Amino acid sequence: MTATQTPQKGILLSETALEHLQQLRSQQGRDLCLRVGVRNGGCSGMSYAMDFETAENIREDDEVYNYNGFRIICDPKSLLYIYGMQLDYSNALIGGGFQFTNPNANQTCGCGKSFGV
Repeated sequence: MTATQTPQKGILLSETALEHLQQLRSQQGRDLCLRVGVRNGGCSGMSYAMDFETAENIREDDEVYNYNGFRIICDPKSLLYIYGMQLDYSNALIGGGFQFTNPNANQTCGCGKSFGV
């Protein structure tokens, strides 16, 4: 486990994912947070959602995780389904991109972007 992966955080972030997210954020030219959540849909019932947003959009009931100055936020309802999730990133030509390892999922789709509980 690296320094950015601490067990008390509800969403774990690999070094590779952190580096890629910081690079994406710098391209935006603003200090943004990453909102991670779930929504209904996808081939397994629920799909992961990720998007940058400004700190003004952080709600009182959101969980905020700080990784070396980079903040990940998640609403409490989504956190019920993804608590303990590992977010990783791969540069592979096939199967690359963000990868979600969710300990709460009892089924996942082939693309890894949706899950069922």
